[in-house]
Parts: sequence; C-alpha cells; structure tokens
Amino acid sequence: MQPWKLSEATYGQIKSAHYEVAVLPCGATEPHNLHLPYGTDVCEGTVIGEQICEAAAKQGAKVILLPTIPYGTETNQREFPLSMNINPSTLYAVITDLIDSLIQSGIHKIVLLNSHGGNELKPLLRELYGQKNAHLFLCFWPVLLRDVYQRIFEHPDDHAGEVETSLALAFFPDHIARTPDGGFAADDGVTAKSRFQALDEGWVSITRPWHLLTTNSGSGYPHAATAEKGRAAMDVIVERVAPFLVELSNSKIDERFPF
Repeated sequence: MQPWKLSEATYGQIKSAHYEVAVLPCGATEPHNLHLPYGTDVCEGTVIGEQICEAAAKQGAKVILLPTIPYGTETNQREFPLSMNINPSTLYAVITDLIDSLIQSGIHKIVLLNSHGGNELKPLLRELYGQKNAHLFLCFWPVLLRDVYQRIFEHPDDHAGEVETSLALAFFPDHIARTPDGGFAADDGVTAKSRFQALDEGWVSITRPWHLLTTNSGSGYPHAATAEKGRAAMDVIVERVAPFLVELSNSKIDERFPF
C-alpha cells in the first residue's frame, strides 16, 4: 500500500494524511496499431503517474495520485471498433466533478497528467480559471521529450510508434502482441498524405480521420523501439516533473500564486 496512490491507500492512511497536490492522469481506450493494447494510454498515464509521484513523495511532496481516467475523446477514431469515445464536453464535466471532489477534500493544487493527444484540456483550464477554488496545471507528457527526442529515438512519432512501444517494452511488456519470430505484430505506421499541401505542411489543421490517415491506427515506426529507450524517456519525465511536484507541494497559495 502506497499512501501517495489513492487506489491502494486505505481510509486509515487517508484520513490521517494531508495532501497538497493531486495528480489526475487522463487516458483513453483506442487501438494502437496491431501490437499495443487498447489501454496503452491508460497504462502510460498510470505508470508515469506512479513514477513521478513516488519520486516526489520520496522528496517530501504531499502528493496523491488518482486512478487514471480510462476514456478520452475519440471522435476521429470512431471508425475503429471499440474506440470508446467521450465527447470533450462530457470529459470536461467528468474532470470538473473530480476537481470538486478534490476541493471538498481540501486539495487545491491539481495536475492533469494527459496521456492522449485527443484530449484537448487547455480550454477546460481557461473555462475553470477563477471559477473554482483550485489551481490547475496541465502536463502532456510527450512534450517533455521534445528537446531530447533525437538523443533517445530514431524515427518521428505520433501514435503507437517508437515512443509508446519503447515505454510498453520497459513497463508493460506482457501487453505487447508479437509475431512467431519475436517481432512486433504491427505495420510500419505509415500515414497517408492529404490532397492539400496546407494540411500536410501544418499551415491548416483538421480533426484527422484516422481510418483514412492510417492503415491500422498506427502513426509512427514502432520496430526500432527498445526497453532501454523507454526507460531513458521515463528518466527524463521523472527528472522534470517530480521536482515540480515537490515545489508545488511546498508552495504557499497567496495572491501572487503561482508567480
């Protein structure tokens, strides 16, 4: 039992504890090419949350990790079977209710740890700003790897490619589907180009229809993944987020917070 992990803590531990920071991982249930499980985003959100909260707690942070929300926005993956969608407005309502529960419990510093690109959560922070007695922070963990990406990985990635496969190899390898020769049961994650240069160059954006963009929902080459790369990526994430959780836990809320 970990007192920083709500799903394992007992009421005896919780009622005698004081928490300053809550971490709420936000995942999704969707296909990840042919080799990774539908719950990849849930597994990632959970294991990253565990790693950062354990490290922060060891450094004295009064932090609690909530169970990962297993569903996210899948409106552009509806053509794939059992891609379980929650519309943005519904997701916002769920998170808002959970924030109210945290406020009721005396926790006013809340970190949303997003593990799914389809969860556009920044608008929720803007909507709730000033309306709740809480300070919300948003962390989309792939952003943490941008400046070190080429040091760790070999191929560009978007979904179910080298990054997520490496994390799976390092932290939940039993969930990976393999071929008889031990390889990954996945295609190469090649994506289709649109008929518009502006879309392909990123000058104009759309909600991408993944059944047209991809072959089997994968966008990124997974076959170069290794467990070592997954552990290296996790080390960066923990090194960057755990100290923030410690600082956040120790920081007094005043009229200038968080400045």
